[in-house]
Amino acid sequence: MNALIDYLRSLREYVKYLRNWRLCIPFLFLYLETVFHLYMKLDMKYIPVFLLLSAAAGMFCSGVLFFIPEKAAVISGGVLTLSLSILFIAECICKDILQQYYQILSGAETAAGNHLTDYASAVVQSILDNVSGIIFMVVIPIFIYVLCVRFFPSRFTHRRRTGKIKEGRIRRIQKKASAANGFMMLVGGAGVHLLALAVIFILPWKGDFTPEKLYQTDTNIDDQVEQLGIIAMLRLDVKHTIFGVPKNNLPEIDNSASLTVAGETEGKEETEYPYNELEIDFEALKAAAPNSDSAWLSEYFESVIPTRQNEYTGMFEGYNVIFITAEGFSGYMIDPEVTPTLYKLIHEGFVFNNFYSTLHFTSTSGGEFQNITGLYPKAGFPVSMTETGVQGTYLPFTLANQLNRLVYTSIGYHFNQNMYGRELSHPNLGYEWRQFTECDRPLTAEMNDYGNAYWPQSDDYMIEQTFDEYKDLQPFHVYYLTISGHLPYGFSDSQMAGRNEELVKDLPYSEKTRSYIAANLELEKGLTRLVEYLEKAGIADKTLIAMAPDHIPYADLDVLEELAGKSFNTDSLENLDEEKIDIDVYRNTWILWSASMEEPVVIDKPCSQVDILPTLSNLLGLEYDSRMMSGTDVLSESDPIVVFFSNSWLTERGMYNRYTGEFEPAEGVEMSQKEQDVYVENVKYIVASRLKLAQLIIENDYYRQALE
Repeated sequence: MNALIDYLRSLREYVKYLRNWRLCIPFLFLYLETVFHLYMKLDMKYIPVFLLLSAAAGMFCSGVLFFIPEKAAVISGGVLTLSLSILFIAECICKDILQQYYQILSGAETAAGNHLTDYASAVVQSILDNVSGIIFMVVIPIFIYVLCVRFFPSRFTHRRRTGKIKEGRIRRIQKKASAANGFMMLVGGAGVHLLALAVIFILPWKGDFTPEKLYQTDTNIDDQVEQLGIIAMLRLDVKHTIFGVPKNNLPEIDNSASLTVAGETEGKEETEYPYNELEIDFEALKAAAPNSDSAWLSEYFESVIPTRQNEYTGMFEGYNVIFITAEGFSGYMIDPEVTPTLYKLIHEGFVFNNFYSTLHFTSTSGGEFQNITGLYPKAGFPVSMTETGVQGTYLPFTLANQLNRLVYTSIGYHFNQNMYGRELSHPNLGYEWRQFTECDRPLTAEMNDYGNAYWPQSDDYMIEQTFDEYKDLQPFHVYYLTISGHLPYGFSDSQMAGRNEELVKDLPYSEKTRSYIAANLELEKGLTRLVEYLEKAGIADKTLIAMAPDHIPYADLDVLEELAGKSFNTDSLENLDEEKIDIDVYRNTWILWSASMEEPVVIDKPCSQVDILPTLSNLLGLEYDSRMMSGTDVLSESDPIVVFFSNSWLTERGMYNRYTGEFEPAEGVEMSQKEQDVYVENVKYIVASRLKLAQLIIENDYYRQALE
């Protein structure tokens, strides 16, 4: 009888042991994922997906903790809770400052190589702005964990009135109970994960991006976070880093879709202009392709109708070329009184009334990549521009590489430290690359009276210090990556803004907007100096100046609203929600000017940064293959497609909203519903294909296969 009583009491102790602090871990995972989605205003219709995936991960971690001794488990659980909480709030800050979430493991090398101190004040401000998020996603989870450890210990505390249960039996029961609990949590986690996979792969999700598609890719991270959750995104990042990414089905080649934007009409009399294409045997390339990716690229390029040459072909043949990527620039700041040189260059050259600088992955590097390669960067790590340098990818169509074959001198300048691996990528682009560090001829920073380098550096100083180095090396191609307009914007935060504070004090704007203009006045001064230098050297009418932004000031869109005098839907400004925001937030300025132009040329087609390289290549009379870029020569009969980060798109014929799946024809465009359906499907295919090109070209070094 005593043995039975002891057994029942031991069983009661086991039941008590089920009230274990380790069981709070899955709850914390669910709590963090739910609060994060609510805090970031993400779509909650995917709650079955991200909650099941987070619950499975939490149960797995809880199960592992059951197999660890008590003290070590408490410490491990605390570290896990703290680390996870910090990861969640860190993703909030990344989205706030960089307008994208980050794969921690894949992006670690990029983050380590960049100088994050450049963002120090912006990070501090973001932390202050997200205090409520820190409370909900860091303080409360840690508080819950401490309470659970305190009130649900895993020790056996029951004692008999007439004596103690034998210590050895207690330990045996405790060990067995812990192992049983751990096993149940691991099995339960596996079961919940299988249920999550069933929800992902079996339910008929609708839309251009579905949980099934996102679960099998390492791109489109923002959509992964919204649909699968932060925890799943981070887990998939680890998985893909170690085991690689599953081969996704590439778009099925549609030979007729290219007609949609090619400017070719059946029965139309052929113009006198030839195509911008090279003699490439894509059939032979496909037959000899080393893998399915290369075969797809060959088949896709063969299906594309090239753009035709036009009346502007070779207009600037033999000219010197100066190309400027302007940091954080928006044309909304241009004013004939405040920025007369910018105003002159915009209105007296080619005038692009519908140019957009759409935000793509890694902001500055992604914007540069579009400007220089005519391709879209991969929507995830590794960073496309960086990877071209690491891999030594053959890039024959970059402006420097094309012009170098014509014996140009090509030099690139950036008055900043090495970031995004430019010490490898930019020489590979064809430039003698010059920056402060990690190059053959380091630049010298402008210093203040105390011997410290200014932050940011002056674009005007950059022009002043470099012009004499190349002015007599004609024909030359010079690339400038500016820095004066870098965030944050404040007279005390930016030394360039502070330098020009007096010049903007009477402008009718807020202090932050005035400081944004003040910082960019260094670019205005630099352009003024550049034009004067070119005229003095007698080469202004044999030099082409091109300038485009890397991106808009995406972390300070209230500045753009004030400058534009209109709302871009302020409810969505914090996270640049393309589902709701007015796309005019991306409307920008592309300068294409030479003193030799007698009158402006006005272009009303919608166009974007990827269209710059093919347009310049045609204007310079270069031999290139227009089929092998994502962009389009804007001056040709073909229609460019402006592709946004969300995969919504804009053409001359209308705007497609990827979130609603609806197409809105442009004003004056009449299309039947059937015509709309065919047009949308064709353009969606083209967009999906063009977005994949850079990733496949870099991973397979395809240009080398096709052209060397």
